[in-house]
Amino acid sequence: MTVLDLFSGAGGWGHALTVLGVQDVGLEWDAWACLTRARAGQLTLRTDVALYPVWPWVGRTRGLIASPPCQAWSMAGKRLGLVDQPLVHQAVADLAAGRDTREHLLAACRDPRSLLAAEPMRYLHALNAVGEPEWVAMEEVPDVLPLWRQYAAVLRRWGFSVWTGVLNAADYGVPQTRRRAILIASRVRTAQPPKPTHAQVAEPDSLFGPGRARWVSMAQALGWGATDRPVPTVCAGGGPGGGPEPFPSGSRKTLSDARERGTWMPRLDEVVVQSRREAEAHRWSWSLRSNNQANATIRPLSELAGTLFFGHRANECTWVAEPATSSAADPDAPVVPEPIRITAREAGLLQTFPADYPWAGNKGQQFSQIGNAVPPLLARHLLAPHLGVALDPDDFTLAA
Repeated sequence: MTVLDLFSGAGGWGHALTVLGVQDVGLEWDAWACLTRARAGQLTLRTDVALYPVWPWVGRTRGLIASPPCQAWSMAGKRLGLVDQPLVHQAVADLAAGRDTREHLLAACRDPRSLLAAEPMRYLHALNAVGEPEWVAMEEVPDVLPLWRQYAAVLRRWGFSVWTGVLNAADYGVPQTRRRAILIASRVRTAQPPKPTHAQVAEPDSLFGPGRARWVSMAQALGWGATDRPVPTVCAGGGPGGGPEPFPSGSRKTLSDARERGTWMPRLDEVVVQSRREAEAHRWSWSLRSNNQANATIRPLSELAGTLFFGHRANECTWVAEPATSSAADPDAPVVPEPIRITAREAGLLQTFPADYPWAGNKGQQFSQIGNAVPPLLARHLLAPHLGVALDPDDFTLAA
């Protein structure tokens, strides 16, 4: 028996299963995501989920996972999936009854990706004929929740216990306020959402058990120091705490280059060294800006990131700096450093992938895989009850 992972991407669900001691088989079209999964040791078939036959999985599927592409529904795109939603609902209803009307409905869709959200039902209908799968887990952007409720109604008729709702990944230790529509279904247990482990404000222990920890900040996840005061600073060559300087023109350094101390010290020949006394007058406070739009989400390191999404804006997610103390009256105040592009490693950590996860492809391809992935830490919480595996807080270390 296997776990079938539809639209498996670069392995968010797959990595969670690996940590939990289970191997999935992923179906994925993107060549670079397939290569990333292969490098991570995850079994993958490069194929179009909409064209792949279901019969090879009948009689051998314990669990089914599905995270259909969200571009048609996402706030980051044109959201034509909302226009196509009645067609997708029709496709789900037809597939649940054993009627394949996808070709006809696809011709009417404004975005051809919209109908991919109906594909899991094609697999579920065929598997249900032999009493499979034992459990189902599906994830999408919040606007897909009405579709998940339609799936839930069908699955309940087939004998499943089902829960649907929107979860915030931050409540499960992910350093990101990423809200997603979730469907959990099971034939053998009561389906319910996992108990949150984190909250915006830390909770004390009580007679009913341990309290929830405070949301994990970007600083914690990246290993850049305490959460109450962001540590990353730009320093000159006088040693840690030395004079702050702007990043040299054309520099390709990143904030991760000095993760251990939270500082980067440029070479002496690149900057004009200031005295320690002058240096102590200025500290840089860093924040993550999601894109270059006027309404971009900007969060300081002491907080969580906003929802990470990448595509044509892959190179626009940047670290931006400002003086931690006001220097408006100081004519000798250093120039504010230019924004620094986030690295794939940093973005992966904020999605709770390991620091050494083997991303394949160029920067744009890597960022696309990261933004589309399910945070493995959230996936672990969703999957562990189905697998009968106890959660270990040390399974996922955010910074390494």
